Amino acid sequence: MKDIVITSKKLVRELWVLVGCFVAANVVNVCAIIGYDRPWSELYSQIGFVVATSLLIYLLLWVLRGVVALLVCLFRRLKR
Repeated sequence: MKDIVITSKKLVRELWVLVGCFVAANVVNVCAIIGYDRPWSELYSQIGFVVATSLLIYLLLWVLRGVVALLVCLFRRLKR
């Protein structure tokens, strides 16, 4: 069985992607607070929904990146 090695560079990159998803979810939350004229206390009281949204964004990005990697792999094989 082949061992899978995950380098620290890839781990750091994935962490930054996850942090970017969290920041994007927070930006959406702030826009919703401003757009619906809600109290700013929702910025921290809705943190569970922000975390869930950021994980959903990360999952969607993971699937999209997987599809792109698969297409790149297929086109490289067709090119040969």
